[in-house]
Formats: sequence, C-alpha cells, structure tokens
Amino acid sequence: MLLKSFSKINLTLNVTKKQKTGLHDIQSYYCLIDLHDKIRISINNKKKDNIKFKGRFSRFIDKKKNSVNKTLNILRKKKLISKYYSIVIKKEIPVFAGLGGGTSNAAFIAKYLLRNKDLSKSVIKTLEHQIGSDFRLFFYNQGYVSNLKTIIKIEKKHKLYFLLVFPRIKCSTKLIYSKINEYSKKSNYQLQKTKNKKKFLNLIKNKKNDLQSVVEKKHPIIKKIIREIEQKKGCHFSRMTGSGSVCYAVFSSEKTAKTTLKNVKRKFPYLWLSFAKTV
Repeated sequence: MLLKSFSKINLTLNVTKKQKTGLHDIQSYYCLIDLHDKIRISINNKKKDNIKFKGRFSRFIDKKKNSVNKTLNILRKKKLISKYYSIVIKKEIPVFAGLGGGTSNAAFIAKYLLRNKDLSKSVIKTLEHQIGSDFRLFFYNQGYVSNLKTIIKIEKKHKLYFLLVFPRIKCSTKLIYSKINEYSKKSNYQLQKTKNKKKFLNLIKNKKNDLQSVVEKKHPIIKKIIREIEQKKGCHFSRMTGSGSVCYAVFSSEKTAKTTLKNVKRKFPYLWLSFAKTV
C-alpha cells in the first residue's frame, strides 16, 4: 500500500499557557498541504518491523528512535495491531522545520493500520505524549486547535496556495518553546465559521505566530526571508510555521505563487523552495 503523508502549515499560532507537564497550551488555525512524504507499507513475516528512510531529508532521522518505530510499538503494546511491517518512507518534507513531517508519518500510518477501529482517548493521549502533541491535527485537512485538547474541523475549506522557503536551519521545538517569556491572551475568534475566503484571509493576516519572534532573534535570516516574500505581488501575508524554520507566503492564485517562487529563487539560490497548496 502506498500512502501520502501530508505536511501542515500553522496559519496562526498563539501560545497561551505553560502546563505543569511542561507542554504549552496553544490556539492555532492550520491546514494540511500537498507537500508530502511517500510511504510504502506491507506486512512481513518476521518478528520485527523493517523501517527504511530514503530521500533528501532522510539523513537527519534517527533510524532506531523515530516516530514510526514508536507508533508501531505503542499500537502493539495496546493490542491494536499484532503483525509486523516493512515500511519505506521517502522523505520530501524538510525535518525540524515546523511542517510536522515526523508526526505526520506516524499519524497516517496509524490511520491506515487502524482504519476499521476507533482510537480511544487513552491511546490518543499516549500517542500525543510520546509522538507529538500535534498528532491529531493530521486527522483533519483544515482545523482549529485550542489547548491541545479541542480540535474543530473547518467545514468550509479555503483553497490556498503557498510558497515555502526552508533556510536549512534545524529548529528544536522544545528549545523554541522554552524561550517563550510572555503568553498571549486566549482569543474567542472563530475563523472556522468564516465562509468568505477574502474575509478569512484578512482575519488570518492580522494574527501571528508567537514563536516567530523567538526564532528571529536566534536566526535573523528568518525575518529577512519573510520581509522579502511578503512584498511580492499577490501575497496576502507571510510568516513562519510552527516552531520553524520554514517560512511561507500565502496566495490566492497558483500561477502567482509559482511565478513568485522563480523570482525568490534568484534572490536565495542556496535555499530550499517549494510550491504547495491546501489538500
């Protein structure tokens, strides 16, 4: 079976509180984009899983301790699966970049293996704790998450086009969150109810990613990239996703986004750039 493991973009990200567990409460609107890893999975007859990573970003992944290994072990311990699998993952999603690639791999494999079963709250809690607090985000193409507990699916999906820029800086999510000194107030805005695309984009534009300023202090090139791409014709807004370091610009037109990519590539020929659109 061949699976597509999609990446995610945080359109907004507000850090509102630090929990006693060390995790942080956030409010975020996000969407899955079509930049994806390819996963080939099959049952093997051995008594252990055989997991291989290929592709341009595979060299950054721990071959023994990774999200896929952990997920299979958790599901087996919870007696949700009993077989062992051969899995080959072609990595096209930059790692340590704020796109959720590792968690996405785990979530899409779990969804495939458990397609006829419901995940209990205790299993989800274990997966979120050991794999990533953003685990459930990959169950919806567009959504709103609040306090890592409530995820609201956005029924009216807005078609968006993105220019992605990866400055080849590896950002540690744990380290970036540890640098947060001030917390945002909880917001009651409900963009999931906004059906008009123009209004939705204007509301998103006026929000921010609280982690961006933290990363910009450590890596000034982030601010330089964002300033460059946000000035391009047709760009609604530009910011960083997750804990970084991928920056993105949002467009309403595929053609404009692809044209901008070519122009920005001339400015930053040494960086990784890609076009993507909402799933």
